[in-house]
Amino acid sequence: MSLSTPISFKEREEDNSKFVEIQQSQTTCIAAEDPLQNLCLASQEVLKKAQQNGRSKCVKCGGSRMFYCYTCYVPVENVPVEQIPHVKLPLKIDIIKHPNETDGKSTAVHAKLLAPEFVNIYTYPCIPEYEEKDHEVALVFPGPKSVSVKDISFHLQKKSQNSIRGKNDDLDKPSIKRKKTEEQNLNDSKCKDTTLKKIVFIDSTWNQTNKIFTDERLQGLLQVELKTRKTCFWRHQKGKPDTFLSTIEAIYYFLVDYHTDILKEKYKGQYDNLLFFYSFMHQLIKNAKCPGDKETRKLTH
Repeated sequence: MSLSTPISFKEREEDNSKFVEIQQSQTTCIAAEDPLQNLCLASQEVLKKAQQNGRSKCVKCGGSRMFYCYTCYVPVENVPVEQIPHVKLPLKIDIIKHPNETDGKSTAVHAKLLAPEFVNIYTYPCIPEYEEKDHEVALVFPGPKSVSVKDISFHLQKKSQNSIRGKNDDLDKPSIKRKKTEEQNLNDSKCKDTTLKKIVFIDSTWNQTNKIFTDERLQGLLQVELKTRKTCFWRHQKGKPDTFLSTIEAIYYFLVDYHTDILKEKYKGQYDNLLFFYSFMHQLIKNAKCPGDKETRKLTH
């Protein structure tokens, strides 16, 4: 008896130590790799119940879906619309979706579900007309000509001024008439609001974006790049940098930066609920992939 007791105690001590090690490892991993853990989210209990109950019917088309219908942009029957958050945005959002983008895999629908009055989704080649509004619209897309969020206002103002100069370069007009035109254009420039009112996103795989991005209807728009954000998307495409975000991540991070850099206000989680569905799915997939889960369950049992 005197020999067996210390061994049993030692085994328990090793188990406890191993359990603590796993917990610490997971906590460290979460802190380092999961920027979604500290979001200010509405209760996701409705999603947990829906996940347990399985697929449900779309209230519009009757299709069998999980959580929401990705073609009708509405929650399914077992996810009451009053139980999902409603997010108010500071500007309008247009999403240009590639026709080959799989509806069920797109995260763009999350934005439409959670901020329906502020978000519109168009399937390419359908693109709104931006030509007369390029001083108040920008496109989020990486590239050598892209600017940071904090520089948007400066570049929109510059674009507006360049547009006015272009009108003044009509040398065929008599000097007196040209002078009046210049004065009128100057007044128009002062009156023209160069505040960003709409932001455009492209929803497609990165290999398919070029067709939409090179469309002449988007060429006049200011390009904005989110250079400091990294994706945690579970379908991240191989060979692409981790700064290439999913659509809903890009929308969320842009709005956070816009809130602090353009509106100059402290961010207090106003747009966190845009990740309501995304964060829940991310957690489900992370739990399913976590190698320590089985071991943790064994030790806790």
